[in-house]
Amino acid sequence: FFVSPAVAAVRAQVQQEPFLVTTEGTGINITCSHPNIRTGDFIHFYRQLPGRRPELLVVTARASKDVRTPEGRLWVSADRRSSALLLRRPRRGDAAVYYCALG
Repeated sequence: FFVSPAVAAVRAQVQQEPFLVTTEGTGINITCSHPNIRTGDFIHFYRQLPGRRPELLVVTARASKDVRTPEGRLWVSADRRSSALLLRRPRRGDAAVYYCALG
């Protein structure tokens, strides 16, 4: 099984599920709630592979975007109060801690 923990980050402005599990090749949504987002804030998703530093996957102000690695898409709600990182076909090597942050 592919395990994808997700944790809260940045001044308690965002909330994430504590962990998610899926099977290899089965898509998964990593959701993020940020009800107090401010006008100038950007939404960032990072991942941290075991034993590695966090790496930036995608950043956006409001538009949804495709993500190359791992293959997926960042979705942002119309009011920008929530977002989700969809991993289309995760592999074992994508097992990591995924962070959502505002800034």
